[in-house]
Amino acid sequence: MAYPTPAHLKRFDVQPGERFVSKDPALIVTLLGSCVAACLYDETAKVAGINHFLLAAPRYAKAMPLSQTDAGRYGINAMELLINDMVHLGADRRRLKAKVFGGATVIGKATDNFLCVHEVNQRFIREYISTERIPLVSEDLGGDRGRVVYFHTDTYKVLRRFIPRSELGSIEENEHDLWKAKSLKTDEGGIVLFGLDDRAGT
Repeated sequence: MAYPTPAHLKRFDVQPGERFVSKDPALIVTLLGSCVAACLYDETAKVAGINHFLLAAPRYAKAMPLSQTDAGRYGINAMELLINDMVHLGADRRRLKAKVFGGATVIGKATDNFLCVHEVNQRFIREYISTERIPLVSEDLGGDRGRVVYFHTDTYKVLRRFIPRSELGSIEENEHDLWKAKSLKTDEGGIVLFGLDDRAGT
């Protein structure tokens, strides 16, 4: 059953590679498989935002620091872009709090020496939040089912609905396509992380 959008909120859907930030009350919705979404908010400035990212490569050595891999570069870019957008709207990085979701087993399987996409995503977001000293209010990571996440920017409440394995086909196909693409080049020769899109509310 679809979650109804409250009458006082405007709904925004965030696709892989996108982010959305707002000072106005909104309902931000995203669909996750192996991808991770970080919901960040500053209660004092009343600014909230979410990103949705899938890291670029299928596996990374378990003993290798993520900061030395594409996982770290892509993930850090996704997080820094989200935080910068929030600061632009008046948030203070020191006041940010986080709720994180996703990282399900959708793409690939782990081996003895390597991590796969879902494991890298889980490890990265936990390491990033800890390193940046952003309080982690709640997390819902891992498992083998996709998730729909509903983030209320007026109350900072997040609702999560699991997707049965039988309905994961489109998510798995979409994330496989994103993984194969890895990155998209703009006309100026710059790199866009999976079509990273600027979507900021007012």
